[in-house]
Amino acid sequence: MSELRPETRAVHVPQPPIEGSRPISVPIYQTSGFTFDDPAVMAESMGRPDGAYVYGRYSNPTVRSLELAVAGLEGGAHGIATGSGMGAINVVLFGLLKPGDHLVAQRSLYGGTAAMINELVARFGITVTYVPENDPAALRAAVRPETRLVYLETISNPMTLVADLPAMCEVARDLGILSVVDNTFATPLLCRPIEHGADIVVHSTTKYLSGHTDVVGGVVVLSGRELYDELWHFAIELGASPDPFASWLTLRGMQTLALRMRRHCDNAHHLATRLAEHPAVTAVHWPGLATHPSHELAGKLLPGGFGGVFSFDLAGGRAAGEKFMSSVRVALLAPSLGGVETLVLHPASTSHRSLAPEELRRSGIGEGTVRVAAGIEHPDDLWADLSQALA
Repeated sequence: MSELRPETRAVHVPQPPIEGSRPISVPIYQTSGFTFDDPAVMAESMGRPDGAYVYGRYSNPTVRSLELAVAGLEGGAHGIATGSGMGAINVVLFGLLKPGDHLVAQRSLYGGTAAMINELVARFGITVTYVPENDPAALRAAVRPETRLVYLETISNPMTLVADLPAMCEVARDLGILSVVDNTFATPLLCRPIEHGADIVVHSTTKYLSGHTDVVGGVVVLSGRELYDELWHFAIELGASPDPFASWLTLRGMQTLALRMRRHCDNAHHLATRLAEHPAVTAVHWPGLATHPSHELAGKLLPGGFGGVFSFDLAGGRAAGEKFMSSVRVALLAPSLGGVETLVLHPASTSHRSLAPEELRRSGIGEGTVRVAAGIEHPDDLWADLSQALA
């Protein structure tokens, strides 16, 4: 390098090799591509997910660390990180469904997922049948020869219904249909759907996995190599790849996931039980309550806790919900969930705003429904805030 001019040397920065030790933290490989000495190796690597690193849209060492970490937590074989949770969902839906296919989905779904399914129906001639999340007989009856996927959520957004994963995935596998489970609300700390028969798991890493409200990302976890190869090729062409720095932030957040989830669940329990006794509240939707329709099933599927998200219905309807959300002081009125802060929102006008009134009713979402994502603050401070807002 010494014979090169300063302008050239400024571009070609030397990279000293690390020998005899290794970094404790995963390095951030903030590069768009990688250079080769052998053109044949470069050409060969561009066609396989386990080849040498070539280009940021294909693979990156920091991103690969995230994929391996989440796949390991979920008990999966491989992972594909994406730039958002919807990116992960769309890699699966668009990567596996084609015009004329049939999809079976549970009735209570995240609004973004429901909206995308509606787009698939309208744009590509894909048909969909909705069934209860805990009714394997209804699933079996809904399946057709052209059925390709069954789509479930471990804990539904926002009504916190728990899917009967063992029974539903068993039906899907028995009929030769792939099962997809959104495990964002539960995280691998509370439930690992692949252990219950799921073929594919998706996460919005924006939420609990990163955990600090500073990342947007997603990940797909595959139970086998064949599915991984198929979806990896589609994902790189779709351009859903994440940024290395966002992947690194997610890895850093995941190191405290177990500690945070314990506090999220404890705070949700503290708030949900008190809200259930409040005269302004007509119903509380959290699977940790004995009155919740999924309580018994949740006790079996979620041995580590019932989750940090719940919703409740206010007697005064939409006006009461808007008044409540404008009155909180510790909790924040904001989208998303899973960070250290407690967040509240009105699903009918925000996360599920794209649903028609009949779709909202089918999902159990009312005009007075408020979703709470419990953070890690002191529970007594949170209850004092919620109770003054209710007053």
